Amino acid sequence: MNISGFNPSGLFSQITSTSASATGQAGSEGFGSVVKNAVESLDKAQQSSAQEIAKAVTGESPDLHKTIIALQTADLGFQFALQVRNKVINAYEEIMRMQV
Repeated sequence: MNISGFNPSGLFSQITSTSASATGQAGSEGFGSVVKNAVESLDKAQQSSAQEIAKAVTGESPDLHKTIIALQTADLGFQFALQVRNKVINAYEEIMRMQV
């Protein structure tokens, strides 16, 4: 479900297609472009939630549910990105500890 611009399932498919291209299978995007697209998607979700808050505060949007959904979607997207970042950092640290 893509309520306010952030689509975690789309991010997951981008990541898996990038890992497939890294192993020589089908896929054309590099890791940098996947990260860039994910950050842009996260930013759009944050901007959308900010717009919904502004509409709710000014009274333009009588539907408070839409505002709450936009806020929760942006929050979940941020939490997802934070967990992915933590996993990447942990993997990097584990690789650095390996003896060659």
